[in-house]
Amino acid sequence: MSEIPGLRIRQLNDLPSNVTGDYILYWMTAFRRPFYNFALQRAVEQARQRQKPLLILEALRCDYPYASDRLHRFILNGMADNAAHFGTTAAHYYPFVETGQGAGKGLLEALAGAACLIVADDHPGFFYPHMLQSAADKVRVRLEAVDSNGLLPLGAVDRDFPTAHAFRRMLQKQLPGHLFEFPQRDALDGVSLPRLESLPHAVRQHWSPAAVELLAAAPEVLSRLPIDHQVAPVDELGGWREADFYLQRFLEERLPHYLQRSEPEKTVSSELSPYLHFGQISSHQIFTQLVAQERWSVGKLGPEIKGKRSGWWGMSEAAEGFLDELLTWREVGFNAARYRPDYDQYHSLPDWARRSLARHRDDPRPNLYSLEQLEQAKTQDPLWNAAQNQLLREGRMQNYLRMLWGKKILEWSRDAEAALQTMLTLNDKYALDGRDPNSVSGIFWCLGRYDRAWGPERPIYGKIRYMTSENTARKFSVKNYLQRYLA
Repeated sequence: MSEIPGLRIRQLNDLPSNVTGDYILYWMTAFRRPFYNFALQRAVEQARQRQKPLLILEALRCDYPYASDRLHRFILNGMADNAAHFGTTAAHYYPFVETGQGAGKGLLEALAGAACLIVADDHPGFFYPHMLQSAADKVRVRLEAVDSNGLLPLGAVDRDFPTAHAFRRMLQKQLPGHLFEFPQRDALDGVSLPRLESLPHAVRQHWSPAAVELLAAAPEVLSRLPIDHQVAPVDELGGWREADFYLQRFLEERLPHYLQRSEPEKTVSSELSPYLHFGQISSHQIFTQLVAQERWSVGKLGPEIKGKRSGWWGMSEAAEGFLDELLTWREVGFNAARYRPDYDQYHSLPDWARRSLARHRDDPRPNLYSLEQLEQAKTQDPLWNAAQNQLLREGRMQNYLRMLWGKKILEWSRDAEAALQTMLTLNDKYALDGRDPNSVSGIFWCLGRYDRAWGPERPIYGKIRYMTSENTARKFSVKNYLQRYLA
C-alpha cells in the first residue's frame, strides 16, 4: 500500500482515538469520489490496522450558499454513483440528504459517539474550514483532515504567492519530489474489513439514509426540497462516471486542439472543472492518464527552473498548456485559500491594483447596470449577453469570454468593490464550478490578482489589464457563438 504523505494529514483537535469504538468514520464532504482519494485511503488504512468496519458518511445540506436545483442535482448524481460503487466494497456507505433546513443537525456528533476516529476532507475554500473546525470542537473523538486537493500538498509551502509566475517557479522546484506520492487508484480494491451490522440506534431513529428515489434527483423530488428552484439543472450530469467520460473524450478528441481553447467557437476544453470542484474526479487521476497517453516519465522534466509556462515538462505543447491550467492556475487558487483567510475579499487584491482602482473610483461610467440587468443579460453588449446566457443555461462559460465578462462588469459597476460582489454572486449562483478557490482566483484576476500593471492607464480600469468585446470580435470569430447564445 502506498503511504500517505504526512504533509497531507492534519489533526484538528487534541483528542485521542477511541479504541473501543465500533467503526472508522470517513466524513466525505469535498472529495466525493471513490478513486484517487487520499482521505478515503487514510480511512481504509485506519480500518485495516484496527480491524474495524469503515463507515462512509456523505451528506448534503439544503442551506449551503446558493443551494439550488442545479447544484443539488449535480451532487446527487455523484452520490448515486458512489452508492452503486461502495455497495460492491467492504465499506458501509451512508448517504444522507436533508429534506428540511437543519434536518441533519447533530448527525455527525451522533455518529462520532461510536467512532474510533473521524477522517475528513481537508479543503481550504468556501465554508469548509469553518465547518471542519466547528466539527472538531464538537465531537469527542480525534478528527483528522486529509488533503487530496492537488498534486502539490497544501502544506508543502508556508505562504501565498503574488503572481502565477512565482507560483509556477515554486512548482517546478517542489513538485518533482511529490510526483511519486500518488494516492491509490482504488483504496478499497481487494480489501476485506469487518461488516458494520447497523448504525447507532439514535442515528436510525432520527436520520434515515437517502432513498434511491431521492438520489435519482427527479424534478418532482427536487421540487420538494427547500432550495432555489429558479436555477434549473443543466443537461450535464454529475458523478465520477460522467467525469470519466469527459476525461476520456478530452484526451482522445480535444487535447490535440487544446491550444485553440481561447477561440469562442472552438469546443476543445476539458469541461472537467465542475467535477474537480465537487471532488468527483482527482487531478491525480487526470495527470496519471494524461502522462500515460503522452508516454511521459519523470526523467523528461527540464533541468532549468525559470517559471516558464512551457518546455519544462517535456510533453507536447497541448499537454503542457493543459497542465499549466490544471496545476499552476488551479493550485495557486488553493494556495491562496489556505494561506489567506481573506482570499475572497476585495482587500486581498495586490496593493498596486487597489491603488490604481481607487484613483479611478469616481471616473464617469458610460453605462451602469443593476445586478438584475446583468443577471438577465440585458446590456447593450451582445457578446457579453451571449456569455451570460451561456452561464445561465449551461452553468459554464467559454474560458476567454469569462475574462471579458469580468472586465466588463468592472466597467459597468459603480466601483470595483461592487463589481467584485456582482461577479462572485453571478458566478457562485449559476456556475457549476463556482464557489471554488480556482473560480475565485479567476474572478480576482479580472481585478489584477496574479497579473501586473498594464499601460496605458485608462479611465475606470486604471492599470488593470483592459479587454473589450470589439477587440475580442476582431481577434476571434464569434458569429456562431452569438447566434447560439442570443437565440
